[in-house]
Amino acid sequence: MERQHELDLTGKIAIVTGASRGVGRQVSLDLTRRGVKVALVARTIDRDPDLPGSLGATARLIEKAGGEALIVQADLARRADLKRIVDETVARFGGVDILVNNAASTVGSVWSKPFLDISFEEWSRDFDVNLHAPFILMQLATPIMAARGGGRIINITTGSAEAHRRVEEEVPAATSFGFSGTTPSYFASKRALDRLSNVIAPELRAQNVFVIGLHPGWVASEVVSARLASRGFVPKEGEPRPIDTVIPSRMIIYFVACADPEEYTGRLFVAEREMKALGISRAELGDPALAAPA
Repeated sequence: MERQHELDLTGKIAIVTGASRGVGRQVSLDLTRRGVKVALVARTIDRDPDLPGSLGATARLIEKAGGEALIVQADLARRADLKRIVDETVARFGGVDILVNNAASTVGSVWSKPFLDISFEEWSRDFDVNLHAPFILMQLATPIMAARGGGRIINITTGSAEAHRRVEEEVPAATSFGFSGTTPSYFASKRALDRLSNVIAPELRAQNVFVIGLHPGWVASEVVSARLASRGFVPKEGEPRPIDTVIPSRMIIYFVACADPEEYTGRLFVAEREMKALGISRAELGDPALAAPA
């Protein structure tokens, strides 16, 4: 790929799900740096006693930097909440230009269960959050984007959604630390989201709305970091380790701001790989003053 010029995003309006922590939090802060007004969506408004990060904390950082943030507490498994997310964003800011479907179901007993022990309710919950919520939000937001001249949708996925190519494929390292690296409901729902993005891209393109899938990599989010720390994980030299949240965040910003999204719509990209391919340096990963605390 050849790197494109990035457009000015000042005054644009974004919805970011899963904005209390991890990639969602970081990209909300980085969008603010570009002059975007952000609707922050998650279930946690106040500090979680077990994990750092909340919508309130993200909003305070944005407002301290002179940006505008709207807090929308929502359960993405509830259809009524999904409509309310869009309605409240439009009521506060006047529209929607950017949708980042970042939230995912990443906690719960399903992450430590073998396939035969997963209940249908657990399976359905992952599909509700990881697939059905983006589906509904894209349907609600697209007409609003089109009426404003177009928009961008970024669907955050996972590389592990890819089917293993060989029976003897190496077991993901995460499995060794007490939680599954191959949770069926999570990866199946994310793979379905990849294909959904691919299939709807031509229809949305006709309305100047572009949908792009991004695999963030193994990210050092609060959830991942807490899990690994609780199990004493210390990567040895040469072993894989989680990457900074600023890497996928920077690539989301690029795809949101690139001058010609035609090249990317309907496709799936890998954050760290594409950052290197496009020649985006560490110095461009964000303003340290707006970096999400570790």
